[in-house]
Amino acid sequence: MKQLAVIIVATLASVAGAFAADRIYTNPKPDAALKQLFPSAGGFSPLSGTPLRYNVYAQDPAKTPNQQPVGYAFWTTDMVPNEHGYHGPIHMLVGMGLNGVLTGVVVDYHSEPYGYFSVEPKEFAAQFTNKSIRDAFRVGGDIDAVSRATLSINSATRAVRDASRQIARALLDPNAVKK
Repeated sequence: MKQLAVIIVATLASVAGAFAADRIYTNPKPDAALKQLFPSAGGFSPLSGTPLRYNVYAQDPAKTPNQQPVGYAFWTTDMVPNEHGYHGPIHMLVGMGLNGVLTGVVVDYHSEPYGYFSVEPKEFAAQFTNKSIRDAFRVGGDIDAVSRATLSINSATRAVRDASRQIARALLDPNAVKK
């Protein structure tokens, strides 16, 4: 009987591991980053849903249940897991209002060798604030390029653009999206 229990537990663990392997794990407690993206928010849902995201609420969802979200926050690595910079994925948390305008980007983690002057500076993430998902997101155009780190900058920009547009297609009313 003990052997059967061990086999069942091992099988369940391997199945859970296979499902977990599909997701690039990120910061498990992004509370400060969520608050940075939505400073006036009353609360956030846990990371859940399809597509995977945090729902943003005007009031604390525990005190005011059944309210509609006022925005969404999501990890680029959940939306576009195969988008990698020079040295690997760049973990960015993106905030977006219901009108398709980004509230900001937080670069949470990266392993880029030149990240300290490409994706890490606050100026890189700041240029996404108030961008519409309908904008071009073109490095050298509406996104500033950084010399010697073009692969990382291009990858990070594509990740923000593609992840944001995926969330918008899945969750936003197209008539509400700003041009």
